[in-house]
Amino acid sequence: MNTDRRLPQLSIIVPTLNEEGGLAGLFESLAGQHDLVFEVVLSDGGSEDETLVLANRLAALHGIELRIAQGERGRGRQLNNGARMARSETLLFLHADSHFASSGVLGRSLAILDKAIERAGSDALAARFSLRFSLSDPYGSRGYALYEAKAKLNRSECIHGDQGFLLRKSFFDRVGPFDESLPFLEDCRLAEKIFLRGQWLLLPDEIWTSARRFEVEGLRRRQILNALIMNFNACGWDDFFAALPSVYRSQCASGRLDLLPFFCKIRELLGRLPLKERLRLWYATGSYVRANAWQLVFAWLFFRDARARETFGQRVSQALDRFDRRFGRLTDHPPGRLLTASLVWVWFQGSYLCLILRSAAGPVVERVKAMGRRILP
Repeated sequence: MNTDRRLPQLSIIVPTLNEEGGLAGLFESLAGQHDLVFEVVLSDGGSEDETLVLANRLAALHGIELRIAQGERGRGRQLNNGARMARSETLLFLHADSHFASSGVLGRSLAILDKAIERAGSDALAARFSLRFSLSDPYGSRGYALYEAKAKLNRSECIHGDQGFLLRKSFFDRVGPFDESLPFLEDCRLAEKIFLRGQWLLLPDEIWTSARRFEVEGLRRRQILNALIMNFNACGWDDFFAALPSVYRSQCASGRLDLLPFFCKIRELLGRLPLKERLRLWYATGSYVRANAWQLVFAWLFFRDARARETFGQRVSQALDRFDRRFGRLTDHPPGRLLTASLVWVWFQGSYLCLILRSAAGPVVERVKAMGRRILP
C-alpha cells in the first residue's frame, strides 16, 4: 500500500462521453470517501456537452483532486489513457453513472485488497463490488435482481465493468491493457485475462449503477443481443464485429432496441460463408451454449429461492458445480455439442420469424389504435 502522502493511495479512472447527466451522483458519493487519499482521472473521448465543465465544477465543490485526459473516443482506449495518467500504484476503473451509497467504501475495499495480496504473496488479484441497479421503476426489478446475483458469481463472463475493477497498476501492466479493437467488450476481455492469470475477489460493499440503458432498450432484448455478442466473441467470428457498428448506428439512441436488424445482419453474414465455415461456426456455437447451460439452472434456482436470497449465494455455487459435472458427463462430446447447435439453430430461426411477423404487424396495430382513438370520445 502506498504510504507516500504526496501521492494518492488510489487513482479512480472514469471514461466519459457526454456524461453530464450522471456526474453529480458520482462526485457526491466520492466526496463521502474520507478515509483515504485519492485522485479522479477523468478520461474523456470528446464530449460535446458540459461534461468537462461540470466535472471541474463538482471537483472544486467537493475538494476532489481531478485530472483530465482527453483523446479519441472508445471506452478501451479511454481507460488505457486514464491508466497512463494515473499516479497511484492502485487503480479503480469506474463508470461515470456509478456511485456508492455509503461512506468509507473505498478505504475498506483498498484494505481488503491489500490484505489479500499480502496473504497470497502476489499482486495478481483484482476486486469488484457487488452490483446493484438504480431503477426508475422498482416494480420491474425481478430480472435485474437476477443479474445482480449473477454478478456475484466467480465464474467466467459474470464480471463486468459496471461493478468497478480494483487492482494494482503493476498487475494491470502485465494483464492489460484494455482491448481497443471494438467500442465494447473491453471489460469482459480484461476480466477473462484476470481469470486466466490471477484471481477475482468480491468486495462486500455495493456499487450502484444506472439501469437507464436497459430500461430504455428493454432488459430482455438487450440480454438477447448481449448473448449473441458473447457467443460470437467466444467463436472468434470477426466478420460479425466488423459489421456490428453499422447496425448499432441505425438504432434510435433513445428508444427500444430493435433486434430485427441484428438478426438480419447475422443471416446475411452467414449466407456469405462457405458451407464448411458455416457448419464450423454453428458447432462452435453449440459448444459455447452447452458450456453455459448452467445459467438456466442458476435462473431457476434464483427464482425458486426468492424468499431465501440471504443464503442463496452460499448454496448456489455448490449446486452449479454439481450440475457442471453431471451435465458435462452427459453432453461434453461431439454429439452433445451438435444437438445443442441444432437447438440453437431452431431458436435463432424461430426468433427471426417472430421478429419478422411482429415487424409486419406493427403498422397494422398502430392503424387499429389510431382508428380507436378517432372513434372513441
